[in-house]
Amino acid sequence: MRSQDYDRLYLSPPHLGRHELNYVHKAFEDNWVAPAGPNLAGFEADICAAVGVPYCVALSSGTAAIHLGLILLGVGPGDEVLCPSFTFVATANPVVYLGATPVFIDSEADTWNLCPERLREAILDRIGKGKKPKALIVVHLYGMPAKLPEILALAQEFDIPVLEDAAEALGSEWQQQPLGGFGRVGVFSFNGNKILTTSGGGALVTYDRALAERARFLATQAKDDAPYYQHSQLGYNYRLSNILAGIGRGQMELLEERVKRRRQIFEWYREHLAGLPGLVVAPAAEPAGSRSNRWLTTILLSPEDADTPPTATPETLRQHLETRNIESRPLWKPLHLQPLFADAPVYGGAVCADLFARGLCLPSGTAMGEGELRRVREALVEALG
Repeated sequence: MRSQDYDRLYLSPPHLGRHELNYVHKAFEDNWVAPAGPNLAGFEADICAAVGVPYCVALSSGTAAIHLGLILLGVGPGDEVLCPSFTFVATANPVVYLGATPVFIDSEADTWNLCPERLREAILDRIGKGKKPKALIVVHLYGMPAKLPEILALAQEFDIPVLEDAAEALGSEWQQQPLGGFGRVGVFSFNGNKILTTSGGGALVTYDRALAERARFLATQAKDDAPYYQHSQLGYNYRLSNILAGIGRGQMELLEERVKRRRQIFEWYREHLAGLPGLVVAPAAEPAGSRSNRWLTTILLSPEDADTPPTATPETLRQHLETRNIESRPLWKPLHLQPLFADAPVYGGAVCADLFARGLCLPSGTAMGEGELRRVREALVEALG
């Protein structure tokens, strides 16, 4: 059959709920269509309540949040910032915005996140070269909590401030505490493909009131306290609009429901793909004390498995899924393999390169039903012969 014979099944489409329009309509009725407004303050309060931090600044994107977060941590030209290689480019791009250099760290095989052993190696080596890292970015990939005890201990030992990139991890937890609040600064994304969305948007969270106030100042063009437009510092137009914040308010009401459904989808895939040759749903195990929101369900092919079809690769699976009008996507291509970062230092790299070579993300949207999940499985069965 042709791909157009099927409705398109997307990887992680927006899933609106019951009350988003109420907040948006209220903003229109009250003429709060400027960037500021009650929805913006309410959305920030909702995020604070969900994450368990006192201060939040809602922004135009998760990338903007990382950019401002690095500024708050004092990153500037000539500095180095420790960063996982296995992540989306938006994690590292703001490092370059500031004239600094990302130092890439390999993954560990359990959670696919930043490897503590490679992290220690990198810190010691950079310090030995007279280049103590200015900051450390920790990412929770696909919603899976990183190995926070080891990573945070290293950050404390070497006095390196942490920016926690929880863009994919809203609703994930470690030790029953929501992710995003373990660094000096935490960031979230509300892009259209995230577990909750404002169409486009992000947020910066912190326990430090002064940092939050400075982030808010910088995000509104760094306007000095004067009756006219005076600017002593470089600022940015990074605030989220009151309209989009209204969507966010409605979405935040659904957080636990959406996390529950993503986890159900992951378990469905794990159960129903278990018998397919040379394919495993991974990472399966959550670290002790952790809960992943399972933002995307991911699979790995095992070419060493004698039952794996010799021609099966993530790309052949992806192409076959496309013939059934099913969107899938390779795992993140490691940043140390990107032409953009060809000259950046890297510590390790084999683990995340192997994951990229063998992995694929499957449709995981919370609106998926049993029939759509079975459609994905049937297409994978066909592809694997």
